Amino acid sequence: MAKVTLKGSERVAMPGARILAPADPKERLEVSVIVRRSARQSLQARVADLTAGNRSAEFMSREEFAHEHGADPADLAAVRKFAAAHGLIVALQHAPRRTVVLSGTVEQFSAAFSVQLHRYGADSGATYRGRTGTIQLPTELDGVVEAVLGLDNRPQAKPHFRLRPDSGKKKRAAAAGSVSFTPLQVASLYGFPSGTGEGQCVAIIELGGGYRAADLNAYFNNLNVGSPKVSAVSVDHGTNAPTGQVDGPDGEVMLDIEVVGSIAPAANIVVYFSPNTDAGFLDAITTAIHDTTNRPSVISISWGGPESAWTPQAMTAMDEAFQAAATMGITVCVASGDSGSSDGVADGADHVDFPASSPYALGCGGTSLQASQTAITSEVVWNDGASGGASGGGVSSFFPTPGWQTGRKAAHSDGTSVPLARRGVPDVAGDADPDTGYMVRIDGTDTVIGGTSAVAPLWAGLIARINQTTGTSAGYLNPMLYGRPQALRDITSGNNGDFEAAQGWDACTGLGTPNGPALPSPN
Repeated sequence: MAKVTLKGSERVAMPGARILAPADPKERLEVSVIVRRSARQSLQARVADLTAGNRSAEFMSREEFAHEHGADPADLAAVRKFAAAHGLIVALQHAPRRTVVLSGTVEQFSAAFSVQLHRYGADSGATYRGRTGTIQLPTELDGVVEAVLGLDNRPQAKPHFRLRPDSGKKKRAAAAGSVSFTPLQVASLYGFPSGTGEGQCVAIIELGGGYRAADLNAYFNNLNVGSPKVSAVSVDHGTNAPTGQVDGPDGEVMLDIEVVGSIAPAANIVVYFSPNTDAGFLDAITTAIHDTTNRPSVISISWGGPESAWTPQAMTAMDEAFQAAATMGITVCVASGDSGSSDGVADGADHVDFPASSPYALGCGGTSLQASQTAITSEVVWNDGASGGASGGGVSSFFPTPGWQTGRKAAHSDGTSVPLARRGVPDVAGDADPDTGYMVRIDGTDTVIGGTSAVAPLWAGLIARINQTTGTSAGYLNPMLYGRPQALRDITSGNNGDFEAAQGWDACTGLGTPNGPALPSPN
């Protein structure tokens, strides 16, 4: 049978990983196959209008989008035929998400996609099932299938939160100037409009950990706000599974819920739990975008990884999911990372975090915030130095410069300023320094957390309030924000390593932090 290479599918081993053994041929797994979208040209035209700031066309409903731009039934049938020929089972088919989830063994998938799967050992001691090289498709699926995810189940992303070292179980002498805020205090300092998020649904994407209702009730009761409605959705067998570890993924889950719930206590908060793989991450996002039951108007994502750790097929598929969200009036807020201009990659080069680097995501960077009781007294780029965290930011190596960033420059710490050759990250910012962090409750422990993980839900809560008060969805905010810089407080001091804060947009804090009274209406 003639085969072709699936564009963008090439994988390399994780840095430092070594092959331990061939994968067990009888091991069962599930793989997500993403097919092309219907009426792509008309969708691209609509997205281009939104990118240019043209909102003359109304947002599409989920039902309209599914009808016009879901997968073609013939394409889904072709994948089913391919699966049957290789003894694979169709575990799920979802036309609006363009996704077919196939179930089978390592032996069956290896033959179907012409790959060799091995067990790898990482320097951390973790093991994963992985592959190197490309995926092969039969010629009849060439152009039909755009991504095949899940053959490799390495951890794809990490949470972007940082415990303050003098809090919880990690005690040390508190740093000079350490303060902490409730999310409500941060919202007040930034001048958030009044509101409770009533009538809105905020989706939160989580790739591990979980929450306990008792902790949430105790936290919100202590803040004297009503406990929001919080529910969990299982994606690819992911579940709400608290680990009991304050510094584990529970920290991410609880931080996200408590920040959103404090700011928008009347909103419906839905947490989509999925495995920490490229397939799980994408499937959680597309499930939230196309959820016709809960209908999120805002999505908060606090997980990510360096662009260099992703396959082009995975980044393209997720970017296209965010484009779909834009046409449906859904705002996607994504943390920009906590490891400064290197994004934690030890090769001496600059890297940015994905999915924050998607032009259709609102990339959220971090600051260090000092305040009196009612006013901000100082705000600079969050950077704890070589041993600590710093606001993620820089220039993408994958995505082109969006029109709304045309003419922007990235100021470097060496004093140079270079025009953006590609998409610049982040777009906006908020308090993220653990030493000026957020008071939260995790697994029965009251602690203080920072990181850009706090900034994505902070912006998500803000947008839920805006949506409530305007009676419409803010949707794809980036073009409007870049056209109205007065809606943000420009941060002009500090650096995140190789990039320096500057007047206007910079690769540390984007356009700045919220200036509530001047934020644009979606209308």
